[in-house]
Amino acid sequence: MDRLKEWVTDEAKFRLVRIVVSGIALVLSLGKWVTLPGGPDTAWIVVVLCGVPIIAGAVKAVVTERDITADVLVSLALLGSLYAREFFAAGEVAFIMEIGSALEDYTAAKAKKGIQELIRLLPKRARVRRAGKEETIPVEQVKAGDTLIVLTGETIPTDGILTAGTATVDQSVMTGESLPVDKTAGDTVIGGTVNRQGVFEYTATAEAADSSLQKMIDLAREADGNKAPIVRLADKWAAWLVAAAFTAAVLTFLVNRAFFTDPSAAFLRAVTVLVVVCPCAFILATPTAIMAGIGNATRYGMIVKSGEALQRFGTIDTVAFDKTGTLTCGKLSVVDIRALSPEFTRDAVLTLAAVAEARSEHPIGQAIRTAASTAEQASAYMVTPGKGIAAAYKGRRLLLGKADFLKEQGIALDAALADAYGEQGATVVFLAVDGKAAGLAALSDTLRESAAPMVRTLQNMHVASILLTGDNPAAAQHMAAKAGVSAVRSGLLPQDKQRIIREYQQAGHRVCMIGDGINDAVALRTADAAIAMGGIGSDIAIESSDVVLVQDDISRVPYLLSLSRNVLQKIQANIIISLFLNALATILAATGVLNAVTGALVHNAGSVFVVLNSLFLLSVKDTGWQ
Repeated sequence: MDRLKEWVTDEAKFRLVRIVVSGIALVLSLGKWVTLPGGPDTAWIVVVLCGVPIIAGAVKAVVTERDITADVLVSLALLGSLYAREFFAAGEVAFIMEIGSALEDYTAAKAKKGIQELIRLLPKRARVRRAGKEETIPVEQVKAGDTLIVLTGETIPTDGILTAGTATVDQSVMTGESLPVDKTAGDTVIGGTVNRQGVFEYTATAEAADSSLQKMIDLAREADGNKAPIVRLADKWAAWLVAAAFTAAVLTFLVNRAFFTDPSAAFLRAVTVLVVVCPCAFILATPTAIMAGIGNATRYGMIVKSGEALQRFGTIDTVAFDKTGTLTCGKLSVVDIRALSPEFTRDAVLTLAAVAEARSEHPIGQAIRTAASTAEQASAYMVTPGKGIAAAYKGRRLLLGKADFLKEQGIALDAALADAYGEQGATVVFLAVDGKAAGLAALSDTLRESAAPMVRTLQNMHVASILLTGDNPAAAQHMAAKAGVSAVRSGLLPQDKQRIIREYQQAGHRVCMIGDGINDAVALRTADAAIAMGGIGSDIAIESSDVVLVQDDISRVPYLLSLSRNVLQKIQANIIISLFLNALATILAATGVLNAVTGALVHNAGSVFVVLNSLFLLSVKDTGWQ
């Protein structure tokens, strides 16, 4: 509702009032049922409300910008009709143009706020140790070489190298990794990422202005600025249209003047030519088809933010996917439990692991507790950040964690087991009971059920797929193989994703990026078209995209591309129809078959035909594309 209020501005409300009042006035003018005080035609209301802004805009474009737009031709027809006292014709032209302008504004992209959301991720203050004293300073004052201290739950102020302590860092903001990363001395930390567990010190290697997050903000701004809007089609051809219309009108006047003794009759036919040549149907050809396409997409849970975006989707030949949260569900789950001792069953291993993780806030612990569904807790509990958990339960000593953690406690393990699961993109935690290996739990993100069928459908549409992810190569290759994506690039930072997309674009491809995370924002803005996951996607990804999948249903992607192609075809058909009708009406007007009023009605009929033709897009159904 708040977003709807943002779109319905005061200017839009005023325009709607103008259109309604002008429509009523135009009907009254046609029937001659009401006249204004003093006798003027009610069509003057339309001229004032809709026509004056058009004339003012045309004059401004010609005088200050030296540019001839479609409004110039409309202004000529409007002024000519007024001079010939054909007020209904003047009002009709202004009214149709106002509707076309309103439709174009309605389908235009609203200002995106993703960059502001990125800026909000930057921490305001940093805890720094200087000359042996700890103090809190504005993050802008941090210098390379400073020693910074980060507590659990805090955002890391800038890039650096960890020097003391251990931590579990959520780097999904920058890399999209599905799991937090354990950090120890010597590891790098990235500004803008979040310390989920542990307390550590690190040496800053960059000022806040040079941090990775700030660079991502700068890249997003650059990419957004490089994406030029589509120019209104009628304005592209405005100079030719004005020349053709003016030439047709002059020829009509000269030819008819040679056969009519009354110059006013020849002039009236020339004015009628200007009215019917007005590119109103031509102008409506694009926005009406786009509105119908956007309305259709909305029915299937796809929010299209702009008309020019919908047009870009119709040209896509390559789709780039993020992995975590896009092709996958974005949530860890237990995929396998294995007992390593005959003393324990699989259920016992899972239950004891859940007991050990009872108070853990780590995603691994949450996934294990969800799988086990037990409420029991250990009586003693100690966490070694980045390694594992030691707990006591019913007189037994439990150890749960990475292989290295258990080996440090003297537990013998087969390290090859972890490597085997790692090749499938899974993370392994081992359980030991009373000093002996008891079992293991393998956890992994899961592929969406619709991912593989969707990729196959794209291939049938001759659209290539590529996976771009910050995850490790094993996890990326495993998920890509299951989804049927052949091209895989892993271990990527946001700027790497942007670089790869640009490489595809430079090779002549039109790329659509689909993602859900903050780390995808730059790639989303760089791509020719972008789709964000609306259910689990970050606000920044949503604001950086052109289309939002409300229910995270990626099976709709092929339909979106197909619908966009249909929209482009409908626009082309509308343009051909409008040009044909204009040419036919011009001949009829020049020969006197149409007068100013009937010419205006035929002109209006052409606009209505284009609108109705576009509305057929609303009946197009998503047949599943399976």
